[in-house]
Amino acid sequence: MDCMDLILVRYAEMGLKSQAVRRRFERILVDNMMSNLADAGLEALITTEQGRIFVEPQDIDQAVQVLKRVMGVASLSPVLRCRSDMETMKRVAGEYSKLLYHRGQSFAVRARRAGEHSFTSNEVGKEVGSAVWVANEDKGPKVDLKTPDLEIFVEVRERNAYIFSVYVPGPGGLPMGSQGRVVALLERDRDALAAWLIMKRGCRIIAIADEENEAVRILRRWDADLKVVASGDLAEVSKKNRALAVVFGYGLDDFEKIKSIDIPVPAFFPLVGMSEEEIEERLSAIKR
Repeated sequence: MDCMDLILVRYAEMGLKSQAVRRRFERILVDNMMSNLADAGLEALITTEQGRIFVEPQDIDQAVQVLKRVMGVASLSPVLRCRSDMETMKRVAGEYSKLLYHRGQSFAVRARRAGEHSFTSNEVGKEVGSAVWVANEDKGPKVDLKTPDLEIFVEVRERNAYIFSVYVPGPGGLPMGSQGRVVALLERDRDALAAWLIMKRGCRIIAIADEENEAVRILRRWDADLKVVASGDLAEVSKKNRALAVVFGYGLDDFEKIKSIDIPVPAFFPLVGMSEEEIEERLSAIKR
């Protein structure tokens, strides 16, 4: 048991939508995940189940690096999948913990459950916690339910259980393509951040920029299918691509430029309320 066998992907904001809208957004999200994985040369099988998405890729580590940059993904975890009977969960969790546990560490087991079972979440936590203790008894294990050195999570869903130890954060938001198109004028790196914030709200970006622009390279890490237009009038590009708005990376220091904008669609300025320090910090984060 030296590797995880699939990735559990979670979304948050999409879960607040109606059932019909959620299903549509799920389809868009899965398509975007497949597109980004294909762009990275990775094959994967993706299935959905009751608010969760499961990805079985050929390379877990590479797939995690790709999927954590897909808009709409709240978090993801490489997981071990096993049957959801208590004895199997105890055995698998105990074996798994041996790979992670170091002498003198404290640990906690966090369990949650969805569906009908003959046990409660608390019982899973207690039984699996005991199995982890026994499996590492020679290392002097300690239980700490508040601030443990190691957390092992058990998510029980119908016939299967998923065991893991890490949550990898994603960008959250809505899947790109669920909210229409927006044109972005990419002249500086900070313009990429403005476009990224609109992408996070579910919009596809049509970038006006040189293909070799650093801002374009930043956004391609988040959208493998980013459309780039070498040049053109903002109004014409917006009309041709049926864009709903144009987004700029202008701040308060660019007030004169903001006043001079004259286009027939709404203009967004998501960086206006940010300080230079915040812009640099958030820009640095999306470059990683």
